[in-house]
Amino acid sequence: MTFTPEFITVLMLGGVFVAVLTGFPFALGIGTMGLAIGSLVFGPKITLELFYGRIFDQLINYTLLAVPLFAFMGNMLERSGITEKLFEALYVWFGKLRGGLTIATILIGTILAACVGVVAASVTTLALLALGPMITRGYNKPLACGAVCAGGTLGILIPPSIMLVVYGPAAGVSVGKLFFGAFFPGFLLSALYCAYIVVYCFFKKDAGPAIPESEVRGISVSQKFSMLFVSLLPPVILIISVLGSIFFGIAAPTEAAAVGAFAATVLAILYRRFNLDVLKGVAIDTIRLSGMVYLIIAMATAFVGVFLRAGCGDVVGNIILAAPGGKWGVFLIIMFVTFILGMFIDWIGIVLLLVPIVTPIAVRVGFDPVWFAIMICINLQMSFLTPPFAYSIFFLKGVAPKELNIETTDIIRGVIPFVLLIMLGLLLCVIFPDIILWLPAMMSGR
Repeated sequence: MTFTPEFITVLMLGGVFVAVLTGFPFALGIGTMGLAIGSLVFGPKITLELFYGRIFDQLINYTLLAVPLFAFMGNMLERSGITEKLFEALYVWFGKLRGGLTIATILIGTILAACVGVVAASVTTLALLALGPMITRGYNKPLACGAVCAGGTLGILIPPSIMLVVYGPAAGVSVGKLFFGAFFPGFLLSALYCAYIVVYCFFKKDAGPAIPESEVRGISVSQKFSMLFVSLLPPVILIISVLGSIFFGIAAPTEAAAVGAFAATVLAILYRRFNLDVLKGVAIDTIRLSGMVYLIIAMATAFVGVFLRAGCGDVVGNIILAAPGGKWGVFLIIMFVTFILGMFIDWIGIVLLLVPIVTPIAVRVGFDPVWFAIMICINLQMSFLTPPFAYSIFFLKGVAPKELNIETTDIIRGVIPFVLLIMLGLLLCVIFPDIILWLPAMMSGR
């Protein structure tokens, strides 16, 4: 039987799609498909050598050592207690506004994103911290749920983001440049979310009622500033120590991640939340997350190796380059494919399968690799919010207190406006590319 590149392309991509739809573990599905097709086309010996070489190269990649370090930092910060103090301060500042608690939720999600970088931790923390106070005060359920999901999802875009750590080696792009390219787009999405909440609550006044005056009476302006300063100081110090060292060329992302892990532990000690049980829980969660990420990286890298060696990358590239509309036609196709894949496949799989194939195409038609990378990552924000494979929705549904009577339909209705806002953010980054490119251009050692 003759295996043409076109036939192999259909066979491999179709096999992955079937494995995903049947619920087969993604890493095992793509690994099995790559091994089977590679053995048929190249023979078992060459395929095993290809698998071993690509997997070994990835697992000793120094940059990817930042994955467990950032995961440790995020998990430790989740248990440190800084979020409770942040919510108390923002509750006092914004509670008297219509939709104020929802705005506070988005702002806490933004701060968490710059400290944690793990969506599961961010969404869970926001759900446990803010969802109850919003619902019990009469907030619209879809609005409250949408804010928790969208605010928590910012953690996968705003640095330090594990997505960016994985994306850099996959695309051959500096992780440091990706970190600073993602800053302004992440803050832009946060600002769009807050603006939407203000407008929505202005026209629908019962969607986010202000908290009673009695709850904040007796707190002076100086006390409010003191609460805000004390609650913001630890995360600001952490952010500056981690990202500042990267920006000024003092440390690579891996070393900065180690600094962040140490600083997060110190914060947990200072907040009197550190003990043996906390350390054990953080270590176990870090191992679980890192193990999942590394397994997918290993299997996806091997799969892509077979895919590219069989000439399938050229097949996909020729199809995309034949799109009408020139470079923007190519861009729209890639964005559409990324969006659709996000409904069915985990972001790690999308990054490791799609990025090595489409990045050379994007560079070939004239796109800056950093700009293109961040556009993909912004797009992947939607993968956490669009069913059926929507992590944020599952996380929120799983941890929402039963007494709040949160239904899945409430969450889905709530995230739809935020998905549209992400699309608006993508459009703004197309019109104004310096939203992404300005800060990386300022980096030391660029």
